[in-house]
Amino acid sequence: GGYHGLLASNGPGDPAAVGYAAETLRAVLQAAMPLFGICLGHQILALAAGAETFKLPFGHRGANHPVRREADGEVEITSQNHGFAVRPGGVGDGFEVTHINLNDQTVEGIAHRDLPAFSLQYHPEASPGPRDAIKYFDRFIEVMRHACQ
Repeated sequence: GGYHGLLASNGPGDPAAVGYAAETLRAVLQAAMPLFGICLGHQILALAAGAETFKLPFGHRGANHPVRREADGEVEITSQNHGFAVRPGGVGDGFEVTHINLNDQTVEGIAHRDLPAFSLQYHPEASPGPRDAIKYFDRFIEVMRHACQ
């Protein structure tokens, strides 16, 4: 088709309750289509990758949540609004944890090592830093450009 990528967006609810969405993202991964997950989309990608999610005792709400990018140790100041999280301690084959919440060590980002798929738990579209996270949209656009060549 005419699609260059899939943005798995945020939304409310328990990611485990929408198993069909994880199946859809597995198909997207098999097709090697560029994929960017945000919040609920991140949680569903993590489920598709073999990770587990769980209900947080109080949820992550508001701004100024510190998240460490594992590649270089940079701390990003983030906006968050979710009641579920990806459990630390294991994503599936081919995936790696890219971001960690410094308050409770939950998984804030994952990426596939070979496929053009990555996700963030927090809301980069909120420009919390104020523009710390805009680079992830640029990354997704570049991945789609590369996939179309």
